[in-house]
Amino acid sequence: MEHEERKLLAWHETLELHELVAFQSVGLMKLKMSLKKITDPELKEIYKKCIHDLEGNLKELLRFYPSAQGYQSRDEDEEDLREDPGFYAGDLLGLSKTLVRNLSVAITETATPSLRKTFTNQLIGAIHGHERIFNYMYKHGYYPAYDLGQLLGHDIKTAQKALKMGL
Repeated sequence: MEHEERKLLAWHETLELHELVAFQSVGLMKLKMSLKKITDPELKEIYKKCIHDLEGNLKELLRFYPSAQGYQSRDEDEEDLREDPGFYAGDLLGLSKTLVRNLSVAITETATPSLRKTFTNQLIGAIHGHERIFNYMYKHGYYPAYDLGQLLGHDIKTAQKALKMGL
């Protein structure tokens, strides 16, 4: 079958799409919540441009969800983002994933044995930290890792919340 004829995304594409939408949605929410605290006009404009760019990215990416493996249409619901433990847990999950990745890369670039050992010890700690927040999110239904349809539904819900947030 020609790739132009395919109607569904491949599994690995769907998972990459999920990771990018989840990461950018949380980032967009954080930028929007922080914008009011920025007093420097130049920095405020940079934030606004970044917000605009992320909004565009999310709108583009959400168009692919109906073609994603396991996609299930979801109804929107309203809830206050600032009091959503799932938002804060997702933010911590994103930080922990990034820390694991960054420490892994740093180890491959390190020639000094004592620094490599330090990075390795921190990597082990970061892996445990990731496990803690993942388990919390899974237990509370914020990260349905074994149900792709629900996972994608959460992505859409979070992205839509981020896009609707005011500045």
